[in-house]
Amino acid sequence: MKYRLNGIAFFIAVLVFSACSPKSSDVLVAEFGDFDITLKEFEKAYAKNVGGIEKAQEDSITDYQKFLDLYVNFKMKLRDAEVRSYKNDPAMLAELDDYKTKVGVSYFKEKELIEPAVKNFYDLRKYELRVSHIMIRPDTISKPEAKKLAEEIIAKINKGESFDELASQYSDDKFSKDIGGDIYWITAGQIIPAFERAAYAAEVGQIYPEPVETRYGYHIVKVTDKQERRNKIQASHILINFVDDANQPDTAAALALAKEVKAKIDAGENFAELAKQYSEDKGSAEKGGDLGFFERRMMVKEFDETAFNLKVGEVSDIVETRFGFHIIKLTNEEPYPSYEESKSDIKSLYEKTYFKDDYAELLNGIKEELNFKINENFIDYTSGKFHAYIFKPDYKESEFYTDIKDSIVFTINGKDFNADSLLANTIKSPKVNNKKMSETVLRDAIADYSEKIALEEKASTLDKSNPEFADLMQDYKNGIFIFKLQEEEVWNKIKVEDDKLKTFYEETKENYVWPDRVEFAEIYSRNDSLINVYHQMIVDGEEFDSVAAKYTERFGLKEKLGNHGLVNRDKNELSELAYDLKNEGDISEPLKVTNGWAILKLVSRKPAGIKTFEEARAEAASTFQEHESKRLEDEYVSRLIKRYKPNLYYENLEKVYKPEVE
Repeated sequence: MKYRLNGIAFFIAVLVFSACSPKSSDVLVAEFGDFDITLKEFEKAYAKNVGGIEKAQEDSITDYQKFLDLYVNFKMKLRDAEVRSYKNDPAMLAELDDYKTKVGVSYFKEKELIEPAVKNFYDLRKYELRVSHIMIRPDTISKPEAKKLAEEIIAKINKGESFDELASQYSDDKFSKDIGGDIYWITAGQIIPAFERAAYAAEVGQIYPEPVETRYGYHIVKVTDKQERRNKIQASHILINFVDDANQPDTAAALALAKEVKAKIDAGENFAELAKQYSEDKGSAEKGGDLGFFERRMMVKEFDETAFNLKVGEVSDIVETRFGFHIIKLTNEEPYPSYEESKSDIKSLYEKTYFKDDYAELLNGIKEELNFKINENFIDYTSGKFHAYIFKPDYKESEFYTDIKDSIVFTINGKDFNADSLLANTIKSPKVNNKKMSETVLRDAIADYSEKIALEEKASTLDKSNPEFADLMQDYKNGIFIFKLQEEEVWNKIKVEDDKLKTFYEETKENYVWPDRVEFAEIYSRNDSLINVYHQMIVDGEEFDSVAAKYTERFGLKEKLGNHGLVNRDKNELSELAYDLKNEGDISEPLKVTNGWAILKLVSRKPAGIKTFEEARAEAASTFQEHESKRLEDEYVSRLIKRYKPNLYYENLEKVYKPEVE
């Protein structure tokens, strides 16, 4: 029955309906036995299946209905797995633990370190910093003395002394010390990570509060400017060399010519044409001076600084570099890409620069959290007593192994790990294998093994702290349960026996049909004159096979007497032509074919027809298995339906991905 409502009544009805509308967690789309499937659960499962909510929202009610049918079957199977106590099966538990460890380690590294670090790296690269430094090298003084001197210089700066003057006085960087320590503009991923981290942590006009240690020494880092980074620019230039036609320096003449060209540009003449006429950079002159796209620091400093200060379409004044005088025009700019667009490249750059240090810091943090402790007595004893031992894969046959195998090497998360497990896990490592015993080699082996254990320990509890990983583990567990059910209920029950297969073949043999086939031989040549000679030889009585064995130019067919074997008629133009010969044994006239000429011989012709049982055996067996698999699957699902009596509420699928009304 339909009701007609006036405006007010309709408005009240909507309010009442809205107030009473159940949430998606309460709406049922199906139930089976004592179990419910809510709209919320359905939405989550469907979105995961099709690749996200946005894609899921585009699908139709029919799509949702088809999925619900499958999902109910899936849920009934999982309930059956629970009834069969798969969750207590030792083999399945071992497989789950192994998967959790292997996937958990990779997942933890990716989610806890790489993903957030790459995003942060991307954000850092949106900006560039102008940086100065004072470098103290520990090659003329000791490392502690170098650090102490750097700390003293920081104290002087903090008291108001000039950074520029202190750079001139103390810095061991001869390239920057006389220009206030300036090392130009930098962005993340261009220089040493430790230096960059300090620079990005400092405020403009301030120094980083501590000496920064790198492989070059200690640095006092000062940020003098910060700005949004221009990603890539495209520029053209006109270069006037300092040397004249006699290859002699003539700066005055070069400058005069540069001014003349600049005047022409200012008067409106075409920059590209002037570049072709005047530029002495032969690599770019013929392209109108175009240098393509480039990033900061890819050009010499004077050129770089000028180009990156231009607007698109703007032409610079004359710029002097060690190459000569340049006139630069900015022609294009590539904006900073979105995170998704650049994620792959940014990740690759991060892994080449920051990852090693970040990973070491992460591992140290995990070890500290898990109360990692090395048995120093083991290291002292082993590296001392067995200092002459060479690590070999057959270590178990040595006195060394017998002596130390049960010794505790380290403890992590309350668990002891002995030398036997250490050697088993590290003996094949390049850091250990065939190396002579030393404290360094031993510590490297312990570091590698303990890092592996630390990550595995972290991964073993990841499903308890990370909901996303817990979902991943649940999906995998469901997967192996379903696989086990299919194995028991379907695959293991399929028996491909000859009598059954023959019966199946007889019932379906019209599905196993040979197409038209042909066996033929060929004499091939790229030269029409030669093919006529070969044909005449056959006409004069020489055997086709003999001529083919001597002269055919088709790769790999001389030794086969030109025979292509039995092939489908429609394989290529040769098989079509051979099939059309009248009688078996007939030889064609020379025929024009792709890339040459051919003489064909029809060896045998087999018209289309039903395959014999033996010919169709493999194909029939495959089809039989598919048929049996579907039959057994249907029978299994029917038993589940009979047991759980599912009800599917298709009408509630109208609410899928619709906003909830409070």
